[in-house]
Parts: sequence; C-alpha cells; structure tokens
Amino acid sequence: MTLMTIADTPHSIALGSAIGIFFGFTPLYPLKTILSIAIAWVLRCNKIAAAIAVTLHDALIFAMPAIYFAEYKLGCWVLGRTPPHRIRFSLFALHDYLHWHVFSRVVWPTFWPAFVGSLFLAIPSAIIIYFLIRMLVSRARTPQKSV
Repeated sequence: MTLMTIADTPHSIALGSAIGIFFGFTPLYPLKTILSIAIAWVLRCNKIAAAIAVTLHDALIFAMPAIYFAEYKLGCWVLGRTPPHRIRFSLFALHDYLHWHVFSRVVWPTFWPAFVGSLFLAIPSAIIIYFLIRMLVSRARTPQKSV
C-alpha cells in the first residue's frame, strides 16, 4: 500500500519497483539495495519504490536459497560448465579473506554462473512487475464514481 501513496507518477513508481525486483533476483547480496537506489537515481525514477521492492523481495520470497541454487545450475548450463556434484563449504580463517586467492578460486567461479542464471528470472520478473505496479497505481489514483 505504501507504493500507492508515493507522490510520483505511476511510471516512476513502477520503474523503481521493477529495478528493485530485478536486483532482488541477482546474487549481489550486500549491494542489492544500494545498486537499486543508484540505478533508480540514474534513470530518474522513484528510489523509495526501488528500495521497498528489493527489501520486500528478500523478505517475502522464502524460497530464495532454492531459487539461487536453480539460477546457479541454469547459469552453469548456459555457460557450458558442469556444476560440481557436491558443493563444499570450506572453513576460512579471518586472514584468508584478506587474500585475493580466496576470491579468485572460491567466489568468482560460483558468482558468474549464478549471475548469468539470475538474468533469466530477473528480467521477465522486472517486466511483469513494471506493468502490474503501473496498472495498480493508475487504478488506485483514478477517481471512483460514487453510486
């Protein structure tokens, strides 16, 4: 309901919401909200709607770990890589995070397939949300005839 009461055009609110949903599906975990607000600012659409959409996306979709895994598998398939049969989570000490080899050997090989796979859900979801939110905001702002 907060999206309906924002003082902006339906297009601006819908585009901000679509940007938030788009970044909600990407594996850019710590940067989702910041990137959605920044892109909304660059495109001159509603930044509040972008922040609300990305936050609601993360809070309401309880199956996101399964979706992230499916996006990773899809990205591996698209990129022609074979995903590992078993994903192992290694234990790292604090000093290991200060070395670039951890990023290049652990994070980057799993990020790229997950990002490519996320685009297959993020783009269609953002398009659907844009038209849905634009329609809902326009309907909420249309004066109703009293009987």
